[in-house]
Amino acid sequence: MEFSIKSGSPEKQRTGCVVVGVFEGRKLSASARDIDRAAKGFLSDVLRRGDHDGKAGTTVLLHCVTGLPSDRVLLVGLGKEREMGESAYRRAIDTAIKALRATGATDATFYLTDLGLRKRDTAFKVEQAVLGIMEGVYRFDRMKSKPAETKRALRKVTLHVARRGDIAEGEAAAARAMAIAEGVRLARDLGNLPANVCTPAYLAGEAESLAKHHGLHCEVLGEKELEKLGMGAFLAVARGSRQPPRLIVLEHRGARKKDEAPVVLVGKGVTFDTGGISLKPAAEMDEMKFDMCGAASVLGTMKAVALMKLPLNVVGVVPATENMPGGNAVKPGDIVTTMSGQTVEILNTDAEGRLILCDALTWAERYKPAAVVDIATLTGAMVIALGHVATGLFANTDSLARELVQAGEASWDRAWHLPLWDDYQEALKSNFADIPNIGSRAGGAITAACFLERFAKSYPWAHLDIAGTAWKSGTEKGATGRPVALLANFLTRRSA
Repeated sequence: MEFSIKSGSPEKQRTGCVVVGVFEGRKLSASARDIDRAAKGFLSDVLRRGDHDGKAGTTVLLHCVTGLPSDRVLLVGLGKEREMGESAYRRAIDTAIKALRATGATDATFYLTDLGLRKRDTAFKVEQAVLGIMEGVYRFDRMKSKPAETKRALRKVTLHVARRGDIAEGEAAAARAMAIAEGVRLARDLGNLPANVCTPAYLAGEAESLAKHHGLHCEVLGEKELEKLGMGAFLAVARGSRQPPRLIVLEHRGARKKDEAPVVLVGKGVTFDTGGISLKPAAEMDEMKFDMCGAASVLGTMKAVALMKLPLNVVGVVPATENMPGGNAVKPGDIVTTMSGQTVEILNTDAEGRLILCDALTWAERYKPAAVVDIATLTGAMVIALGHVATGLFANTDSLARELVQAGEASWDRAWHLPLWDDYQEALKSNFADIPNIGSRAGGAITAACFLERFAKSYPWAHLDIAGTAWKSGTEKGATGRPVALLANFLTRRSA
């Protein structure tokens, strides 16, 4: 997809389709009014006839409008003008791109980017438009023998800004958004692949390919090396699978000072989670291929970082394995020794994510990091708490939590800060080991974070539980690529 930023009158645009907005109450946006004047009131006539009332999520496509050089005009419902905010804006972009995909237009000019959004600048509107459009044209059909036939693909999009002085800001935002969109696309592709393809070895290969094509440094550790390191918790999860585990390390060395402390991203890479001996119910178990979306988001973020050439040292760490039942699988009641030396009583083999992450968090200490952020589809309790809107955020440092919350707000890939008080640690007691791998059912997402915190004492650390945001179910089933945008924004702000 090619994006360009321009400033100019909509009625003069020679393009496959001009996209403008209509508010509820049949009120034309400023750009729509310009077109209406050039078309001698044609748009107003369409609204008066009741063909469009401006409700959010609705569109009307007009062809060959008299007085305009463009082939089509797409009217997009914006909802109530006083409620025009970030969510409504993103919905308008999504609605527009879905409608455009049903046409034969190969290029389009969006005049939605000049809509007024309170406390949001041109850069935000352009970035969200690029991300929304790239999300709208995304398709995952590589596993189909005969991909569905589509109309001519949209290849070029022009985004309008209100003033010529905004063009440079818009171009910078579009370039940044395209880098993030590439990262999101990689994360979605990896998440959508079936588990018989996307194995730990496959993830390692993807990381090596990223390193080769984007100037990153890659290291992959196998089972023998993990044993030498004493990663007993990670290896315990891997025992039931025929797929050997991998610890994947990607480094972006972009800081001006080579020895500058890096930000380390740790992504849970369970390429399929049956629950192990604590077997999951059969219903929707296919969605457990998405249990590596934390790993996918780390790889996607590393690609975005490389494309943006951020002047920052960033390390991506992915412990990758399957969690399978079998004769050699870890059992409830087994006790394992982690890389940190702490012992863990495994009461539930389906609480495996924290077991592979705890050893990876200990591994991260060697970098003497400025901060560590782990990303994991960790708990069903997180879905109950926050649904599918916000990512759960926990941290041992309030300043790091604020950074991530602000990055989520800036990227509209939002996270919500939850407590990590010492009171919750009381749920993690074992009669036989230093710590159990699960606490009580109450506050399950919090006690899971409390478990991880015990392995992150030597640096500022945050945990993103993406169990509710990493993928969608139902008719739109598939990986979302979240929270690549949040992480990319967080790292961009750090580099500045």
